[in-house]
Amino acid sequence: MSLPVLGAAAAPASAASAAAPTATPAPSTKHGNSTSAPDFTVRSAALTPDRTVATACQFCNANCRLHVDLKADRVIAVRGEQDDPVQAGGLCVKADLMPQLVYNDERLTSPLRRVSGKKGSPDSRFEKISWEEALTTIARKFLELRDAGQAHTIANRTTGRMPRGTGSLVARMFAMLGSPNNTDVGPVCNDAGANALTASFGLGNFTNGYGVDGATGKQDLGAARYLLLLGTNQAETHPVTYEYLLRERKKTGAKLTVVDPRLTPTGEQADRWVAPKPHTDYALVLGMLHHIITTDRHDQKFVDRWVLGFDELRKHLIDHRYSAAWAAKVTGVPEATIKAIAEEYASAKPAAIFCNAGISHQLGAFDTYRALTFLAAVTGNIGVPGGGCNFMHNTWPGDLHLPPLKAETPKRTDALPVGPDYFAESILTGRPYRLRAIVSQGNPLVSSANSKRVREAFEQLEFFVYTGLFMEEPAYYADIILPVCSGLEMDGVYMRRDDRAIRWQEQAVPRVGDSRPDWEIWIGLAHAVARLDNRRPADEWREAFPEKWLDYRELWSEFVRHTPGMVGMTAHRMSRRAEPLRWPCPSTDHPGVSTLFLDHPSWYEAAESLDPRHKRKRFLTPSGKVEIFTKELDDRLSTTGHGALPVFYTHPEVTGDHPTLRYKSFFVTNPINPQALTHPVTIGARPDRAPHGAYPLMGMTGRPSVVHFAEVTHWTYTGKQLNGIRLIQIHPRTARAAGIADGDPVKVESPRGAVTGTALLWDGIREDTIFVPNTFGPAQRVGDIFGAPRYEPANTLPDDGYYDNLSGQQAYKCFACRVTKDGKAG
Repeated sequence: MSLPVLGAAAAPASAASAAAPTATPAPSTKHGNSTSAPDFTVRSAALTPDRTVATACQFCNANCRLHVDLKADRVIAVRGEQDDPVQAGGLCVKADLMPQLVYNDERLTSPLRRVSGKKGSPDSRFEKISWEEALTTIARKFLELRDAGQAHTIANRTTGRMPRGTGSLVARMFAMLGSPNNTDVGPVCNDAGANALTASFGLGNFTNGYGVDGATGKQDLGAARYLLLLGTNQAETHPVTYEYLLRERKKTGAKLTVVDPRLTPTGEQADRWVAPKPHTDYALVLGMLHHIITTDRHDQKFVDRWVLGFDELRKHLIDHRYSAAWAAKVTGVPEATIKAIAEEYASAKPAAIFCNAGISHQLGAFDTYRALTFLAAVTGNIGVPGGGCNFMHNTWPGDLHLPPLKAETPKRTDALPVGPDYFAESILTGRPYRLRAIVSQGNPLVSSANSKRVREAFEQLEFFVYTGLFMEEPAYYADIILPVCSGLEMDGVYMRRDDRAIRWQEQAVPRVGDSRPDWEIWIGLAHAVARLDNRRPADEWREAFPEKWLDYRELWSEFVRHTPGMVGMTAHRMSRRAEPLRWPCPSTDHPGVSTLFLDHPSWYEAAESLDPRHKRKRFLTPSGKVEIFTKELDDRLSTTGHGALPVFYTHPEVTGDHPTLRYKSFFVTNPINPQALTHPVTIGARPDRAPHGAYPLMGMTGRPSVVHFAEVTHWTYTGKQLNGIRLIQIHPRTARAAGIADGDPVKVESPRGAVTGTALLWDGIREDTIFVPNTFGPAQRVGDIFGAPRYEPANTLPDDGYYDNLSGQQAYKCFACRVTKDGKAG
C-alpha cells in the first residue's frame, strides 16, 4: 500500500552532535519496499482497482495527496502523488490509518441522547435518536439561553480536524445568537506564532513555501543555506515535507541546527543538536540577537530600508545585558555554541527559521516568536526565497468569508479570555461569567492543561454537545452526541500544508452510518433554530444558511467569491492539480504566493488583493515596514504588562532563579485579540516558593511518534499496535538515581496529579528533563486487544494557571515533576 517515510535521508558525513550535552545520536533506519521485489498485485483480478479517487491525508500539515484505489467501493490501496515534486510519491505510516477511520467497529453512526448516568461516568447510557430530534434539542437550548439574556454563556470550540470553513458557519450562527464565545483550537495549538508575525510583518502566516515558486520559477525553502529549527520535531510531525528539505539540503550543502531539549529523529539529521533547558528558548534567541547586533553582523542595508525600531532594539538588548554569556547561564547551552549559531545564521544567505509547538506551548510564546521575527528582520532573512519565519500551523485557510449577513445581529458582550482552556475557569468560578452550554469538535478532556480540573468543570456544565468519530473522553460528559464523517467520506478542503497550500479532495467512500460532515451539522442546526425561533423570522435564518451550501462545492464557491486573496482558488482549478495551491492567489492565472513579502510583482498584486490599502506595500504593517518597535505598538501591548521590546521571563516551574509572570486579578481588553478579555501581568521574581524540593525535574509533553496525530490515531488498530504504550523518556543517570530500569513501569507526578507509563531510558535527553508523550486517554479502548493500558492524559501534569496572556497559549512544555517506579503496576 503506502510507502512509509519513517526514516529520512542520511545526514552529511560532517554531521555531528558533539555540541549537544550527553547526546549519542541514534542510528538512522531506512524503511521502504525493495525496488527489485515483484509486485504480485499487478494483474490480480481481486486487487485491480475499479476506480481511483484523489483525496488528501487529514493527519498533519504536510497535506499529502492520496490516490485511493477502490474495489467494490472498498479501499484496497493508498498511494502517494508522484507528480508533486515536494511529496515525490512519499507517504508516512499514517496514510494507511485513513481507511481505519472508516472501517472501524468503534465508529459513532447515529446521534445519541443521554438517558442515565453521572456525567463523565463510563456507565453513562445513551439512546439513538434522529438528526431532527438531536438538532431540535440543541436549538431549543440555545434559544432558551438567548431569550433569558444569556447568549454569552453559549460557547463553541472548533478543532483542526474540521473541513475548512466550518468555523465561518459557527461564527455566523453565534453572531445571530449574540454570543462572543466562538473559539478555535489555536490556544492549544499554535496561535502565538501568527500573532507575533502579524505584529512584526502585518500578516500572520508561515512566510515561505515548499517547492518551486510559480512566480519566479526558483526553489523557495529548498534554496535555504541554513536551517534553524527550534521546538519542532519535523521528522515525526511533518515527515514528508521534512524529507523534501533534506533532499534539497543535499544539493545546497545547507547547515542544519536543531534546538530541542531531547534528541529526536529530526535532530539526528542535524549538523548541530542543541539541548537548552525547557522554556528558555527565549533567552537563547535574545543572546543570539545581542551577539549579532553588537558585533555588526546584521544586514544594515536591509535594516535602513525596511525596519523600524532597530536602534531601540539594540539599546534594549545592551541595557538588559542579554548577552550570549547571560543566555548560556539561563539555558545551559555553552556561550560559544550560542555565538556560533548566531554567526552561522547571520552569515548564511538565505537562512530559514522553523518552529512548532515546542515554542508555541510556552508561557512566553508570543514574545519568543516576536524575538525570532527580529532575528529574521535584522539579518535580512525575511521576504526572500529560502528564508523567513516558518512558524508551523500558522497556515491558511483560516478566516474564510461568507456573504455579509443581511439580518441584524445583537450587541455582544466581551468574550472570555482567549483560549478554550479558560472554559474550565468560567464554569467552576463564574469569572468573568459562567458558561452554560458548550459544543466541542475537539477533545478538551485530553488536550487541555490540568485535565483533572477540566474534568470537574465538564461534570458541572449544564449542557454539552460532543461531535466526533468515536466515544472519546468528552462524549461521556455529553447530553447530545453527533457522529461526523472521516476525511475519506466527504468532498472538499480538509487539511492544509503549513506553507498556506491546500488541496481539493474527492469523496472516496460512502458515509458510515448516519454520520454527517461538520458543515452540514451547522447548517442543519440553523434550520432547526429557524423552526423554533419566536423572535427572529425563520426566513432570516434560512437566508443566512441556504440549503445549497450543503453541497461543499457551493459553499466553497462562496468562500472564493468573498475571501480576500482567494479568487484563484476554485475547486475546479485545485482538483486538476497534482500540487497544492498556495494562498494568497488573487486570480485564476496567478500561481499563488510562495514567499510572503517578496519584492516582486506577484506579491504586490496579492497584497493589494488582501486590502486595497496595501497597494505597493511590501510589509502589511501600518508603516509598510517591519515593525520591531513603534510607540503605537508599545502602548497597545503595555496595557497587558508587555511591550514592543519584550523582556525575558519564563515559567515559574523552570529550575533556577528566573523572572516570571504574576497575573493581576482584573481584566483588560486583549490587544492581540481585541474581541476578548485577558488578565494583565507583571514580570518579576517568582511570586511564591519554588516547587523543586518535592518536584526536582522538569517535564515536557509532545507527540508520541510519527504514528500518532492528536487523539484520533489512537482509535486505529495499527496506531495502537505500533505505539500503544506510553514510553516516558528518562536519561539513564536520572533513572539510576531513582532506581528505575529500562522498561519499568513508572509514575510521573506534578503538583496537579500523576500519570503512568513505561520507562524508556534515552541518553538523548537532558538529565533534568522528563518527556511524557501526550494524546493518550482513558477512553481509548481500541488498544485493549493488544493489552495496551488505558492512560490518564499527559496534560494532567501542566498548570493551567500559567499561560501566555496575549495569545492564550497553554504552557505544556514545562512542569515541575518527579518520577518513581510504579509499585502498583502489574
